[in-house]
Amino acid sequence: MDVANFLLALIVVHSFAAFPSATSSKDQIQNPSIQPLLLQACINVENQNSCLTNLQTELKRMPPSDHSTSLIVSAALKTTHDEAKAAIQTITTSLDALSPISYREQIAVEDCKELLDFSVSELAWSLDEMRKIRSGSSNVHHHDGNLKAWLSAALSNQDTCLEGFEGTDRRLERSMTGSLRQVTQLISNVLGLYTQMHNLPFKPPRNVTASATPAKNQSSSEFPSWMTDEDQKLVKSSPRGMHVNAVVADDGSGRYRTITEAINAAPTYSTRRYIIYVKKGVYRENVDMKRKKTNIMLVGDGIGETVVTGNRNFMQGLTTFRTATVAVSGKGFIARDMTFRNTAGPEKHQGVALRVDSDQSAFYRCSMEGYQDTLYAHSLRQFYRECNIYGTIDFIFGNGAAVLQNCKIFTRVPLPLQKVTITAQGRKSPHQSTGFSILDSYVLATQPTYLGRPWKLYSRTVFINTYMSALVQPRGWLEWYGNFALGTLWYGEYKNYGPGASLSGRVKWPGYHIIRDFATASFFSAERFINAMSWLPATGVKFNFFNAGLNN
Repeated sequence: MDVANFLLALIVVHSFAAFPSATSSKDQIQNPSIQPLLLQACINVENQNSCLTNLQTELKRMPPSDHSTSLIVSAALKTTHDEAKAAIQTITTSLDALSPISYREQIAVEDCKELLDFSVSELAWSLDEMRKIRSGSSNVHHHDGNLKAWLSAALSNQDTCLEGFEGTDRRLERSMTGSLRQVTQLISNVLGLYTQMHNLPFKPPRNVTASATPAKNQSSSEFPSWMTDEDQKLVKSSPRGMHVNAVVADDGSGRYRTITEAINAAPTYSTRRYIIYVKKGVYRENVDMKRKKTNIMLVGDGIGETVVTGNRNFMQGLTTFRTATVAVSGKGFIARDMTFRNTAGPEKHQGVALRVDSDQSAFYRCSMEGYQDTLYAHSLRQFYRECNIYGTIDFIFGNGAAVLQNCKIFTRVPLPLQKVTITAQGRKSPHQSTGFSILDSYVLATQPTYLGRPWKLYSRTVFINTYMSALVQPRGWLEWYGNFALGTLWYGEYKNYGPGASLSGRVKWPGYHIIRDFATASFFSAERFINAMSWLPATGVKFNFFNAGLNN
């Protein structure tokens, strides 16, 4: 232990000596096993004394208990939640002090406010989940999946905020960095604390072996189990045969002429599915579904028939986050039979067609068409089935936990000297439950193509049972710069096929894995990687991960 941490440990011990008993046993309050947990919750935080004081205050407010580890996590979550709320005010204050500001800076500041609000929401959800755990809920896997997903998302939002200041003189970024670093460190600490308490990395279920086969009474589903029976029926049925809540038609034959109008009219924080049928047509608009717009479903008339198109891009002074033609943030979003398009072109650099921050979202028979940064799987749990994705550079990127199943990936012509890379996954901590899993899909490269490169230190991506055309390069993967992340990333391939799938020339990085056992591969199945079975076990929908994009 270094000197700073030793001194902090002494502070912890002293603090507990003065801590009023919340139980009948003083020994429990001064339990030595609790002290390292407090130390970890405040490690590397600028004002550690303040952190410890805040934790004590929160612990005092909690019901009498033995101050178990779950209480420490809850107290740390509440402290972090309050810090994130305070950071939003700090950003507003910084803006007032440093005005006037440029257009790009103004957009970046608005991004930061929204992203910190995301973090506040995700921390609040996590707090509520911890209350359920402390109340004795037996649904451990459900809570575990939720907490890891939400804390993983909250950890990355501040990075996206700061990335928005690219192309500025960074003065505003510098004014915000301190408070954002504090929030990020607190989230990182609580995520690490929780993960160490509940860590099961790459461990198959007890009844799974490499030679396992699905039980006869287990059914296979095309969709994750968070999708209810009713939602699955909606996804599969004809729009003309379903009850819809709103109709959008650019020819005036529906109630609304634009998707944005229909979204604005939809209820907020709805617990019921709200279906918007978007008739055949080309809709030239940018759609931004905020977090309060929950359980919305967009139904089109098919890929290439119902098209939402825009051309926002980085060269217009926008942040990458704000270039999206369609952005969805409310929980439980579903889209089917739609095209999301950004026509900015490669010379305009970043131009997102679809950005997703919607937890437990699903896309069925959709097409995402762009060039650089087409599909921004920014955060939280996402599922794509029978979708098409087109692009040039890093065109599936972000730090969501995303599974792409039975999808087709198409490459386009990049700018001269650019190298086509499909993925740029942004996992920044080994504790985050994020990554990209591409299953039973098709890489249809028409340009020399690499499967991915590490955007962040712990980037995680796998290709499983996927066809790879001849222009997938023999080495498979590309560096970001130098040796960055080559030993910490987690890239893997399992039972891919086609002329570009040969493993003989693949990179030899420490973090690259030729997956040889089914148990490891099964970790990346839809059922396990995005924790589908643990989220909504009461739905009765069986989703056998052996059949969910993995074949033994």
